[in-house]
Amino acid sequence: MKKLSFLVSLTNNDNDYQIEQAKAAEEAARRLGVEVQIVYADNDSITQSQQLLKVIQSRSEAHPDGIIFEPVGATALPKVAQAAVAADIAWVVLNSEADYVKGLRKQYRVPVFTITSNHEEIGRIQGRQLAALLPNGGSVLYIQGPAENFAAKQRSCGMYESKPADVQVKVLKGQWTEASAYRAVSSWLRLSTSHQTRIDVIAAQDDSMAVGAKKAFQELPNSSNRDRWLSLPFIGCDGLPKTGQAWVRSGLLAATIFIPPNTGLALEMLANALRSGSLPPEQTFTTAESHPPCDVLGAAQAEKARILSV
Repeated sequence: MKKLSFLVSLTNNDNDYQIEQAKAAEEAARRLGVEVQIVYADNDSITQSQQLLKVIQSRSEAHPDGIIFEPVGATALPKVAQAAVAADIAWVVLNSEADYVKGLRKQYRVPVFTITSNHEEIGRIQGRQLAALLPNGGSVLYIQGPAENFAAKQRSCGMYESKPADVQVKVLKGQWTEASAYRAVSSWLRLSTSHQTRIDVIAAQDDSMAVGAKKAFQELPNSSNRDRWLSLPFIGCDGLPKTGQAWVRSGLLAATIFIPPNTGLALEMLANALRSGSLPPEQTFTTAESHPPCDVLGAAQAEKARILSV
């Protein structure tokens, strides 16, 4: 039997979740006895489109049996998807919605499906974390992913839905990387208005951006300002064992949200589908959870407030 080969396209290689996505794909490939090639789009949807079309349209290289990709932008590349399935290449979308999937499944025989975290629920979990940290209300500096990105938009919607009405949000934009959040916060701190704005929690849509934000505050020259900012809770998302969860244990972050990597599951589902001739469900959700649980986070925050008031 021919050895299956897959192309995995990820948004960047400078984010702990994307790095874990790559590792999960490589581990699953070894376990399943398939070949996998991983490419990175450097957070650019045009680059991602060109990378994938080059593979799909190649006449000198053998086509992969399937493409698994996490979109940089909001569209999930419908024209690229059409070209792939027309070339008999299976198509799997990660961590995004793709309206065209239903139509392609009806029109073509190759597997086409999505696997995603429920990003609105991730946002709702973060909103509940804010409620636990700010039982009497307050203000949050919120570092969002790219404005056009599906996950970033959905996480924001969920957060606004579940946060208390008396929690105010100031939004900065990042690019899912530590460096981008560092730049965004550093630029904001240079504004005179930043020093007049009361902030009680720094929340980011992923752990790497939370860490980047903290590094920006660590470089403030005024020691009293620096200490005040660094005393605030910093929270993020992704919650991988060796990064986000470890950062919570060390005190670098107050909380995170564990979001299981899904490239391994995508490879397994796709390999099984191609070997058996079966068709996976149109959409599969993975489950995220607060780390620590919101009640534990709230209790820790109450104890911290009690100690400070003594």
